[in-house]
Amino acid sequence: MMKQKGGLPHVLFLTLILALLFWIPIPGLREFAGFKKFLYFIVIGFLDAVVLSYLVLYSKWSGWKLIASVFVLFYGVMTFMSQIETVVFLNYLQEIVTRGEIPRLFIEGIIIAGVFSPLAVFVYGRNKKESLTVLKKASQSPLTLVWKFLLVGVVYMFVYLLFGAFVFKPLAGEAFNQFYGSIQLPAWILPFQVLRGVLWGLMAFLILKMMREWKRARLMTALLFSVIMGTLLLAPNPYMPEKIRLAHFVEVSVSNFIFGWIAVTILAKKNHGTNQK
Repeated sequence: MMKQKGGLPHVLFLTLILALLFWIPIPGLREFAGFKKFLYFIVIGFLDAVVLSYLVLYSKWSGWKLIASVFVLFYGVMTFMSQIETVVFLNYLQEIVTRGEIPRLFIEGIIIAGVFSPLAVFVYGRNKKESLTVLKKASQSPLTLVWKFLLVGVVYMFVYLLFGAFVFKPLAGEAFNQFYGSIQLPAWILPFQVLRGVLWGLMAFLILKMMREWKRARLMTALLFSVIMGTLLLAPNPYMPEKIRLAHFVEVSVSNFIFGWIAVTILAKKNHGTNQK
């Protein structure tokens, strides 16, 4: 078993790096945000650094394979999974975000994840190939995985709808009607959320492959989905009023944790119905 290398100094260092990556001006992408916002980014960076450190330390992979996986997961949750919804609904959100801002948001996410991912792996000494004893997991047939991913997609759709109706909307109160009242969602919103759920499932499956134990993978997925996406809503932004932003924070943090937990539970089940060891 690998001796884990890590501690508070590593987390604090990565916290500072993330806070700076979120904060410093990038020509053509974002302007100086002010020192007050840097304090928010310290908190966000700390929470993200803790979760991503857990992923790096307990992964059975190392080197460039681990760097690439951390990048895919960090960028996927932080940027891709949130912004694809913005792209799809852009015609309905033109008063909130402009077309010109969308590419900048994707590029900004690539820069942040691209700098942080190799740095985190090197900081924890996981850049070198290691000799690990790993229990081989029982393989699942492609057909089994297909129906599991579809099931995960359907579960996500229901979690999305339930938390939107019974958590976000009541928390937002009158601000919900003021902010979203004029938006008429298309009929294909449900199939789109199923597809989005399948994409979430693919990331959960990647984490399941990375970790030595499926139960640890389940906790890791729940935390990654919840914290990395939820923390984006802690800092004030030009797109949402405070009440909408904080209501979304509660909704996303709780629903993504529950969904991530369920997704890995579904994906980790063997064909005969018992969990992998």
